[in-house]
Amino acid sequence: MKQGKSFSARTLDANALKSFAHPLRLRIYELLDERGPSTATGLAGLLGQNTGATSYHLRELARHGMIEVVPEMGRGKEKYWRIVPGGFSYGETPPDPEAASALELLLDDLVRQRGAELARWREEGARAPEKWVQASGFGRRSLRLTVAETARLRDEVLEVLERYRTVSDLREREPSPSDGSAGHVVIHFDVLPLGAIPDEQDAERAL
Repeated sequence: MKQGKSFSARTLDANALKSFAHPLRLRIYELLDERGPSTATGLAGLLGQNTGATSYHLRELARHGMIEVVPEMGRGKEKYWRIVPGGFSYGETPPDPEAASALELLLDDLVRQRGAELARWREEGARAPEKWVQASGFGRRSLRLTVAETARLRDEVLEVLERYRTVSDLREREPSPSDGSAGHVVIHFDVLPLGAIPDEQDAERAL
């Protein structure tokens, strides 16, 4: 999977890809992203797992820099975990077959997660506060662009997202506003040059 300019703090290496491509670890990361810091015990209750299992998977995620302990939270041996601000990208398809297979699993899960989030907002969005409904939006555009224009469009949009990611990362390090003005916002952005994929008849004629 060829990537263009990177707008992420880090790209996952082959070992991180293989470690992350685990259903329970993906779900743990998703819950920490959606709900904020939590403990192994809290996550175990949400996932129907025992604390030993969630503790192990949390340590594995932390070993690869995906999550970190929140130093100002927790008492005694109790640890609260959060995702590491800055985000990450999967990068290009690695030469290691096992890592390449892990990447395919991660991309499939990304598609699943996006579909689930869109469906959830479509079904439940009407119950959100009106100001959030007004600030939200669905969008799709079908354009005729060259390769260079497509890459430039992608990079310009990602530059905007990067600015707001920086704002979000700073907020992750600070206590949440007491007035609840900041919320968990998900942005889906894809650039899919579907017209570049030859159909079956074109492929047959090329033989």
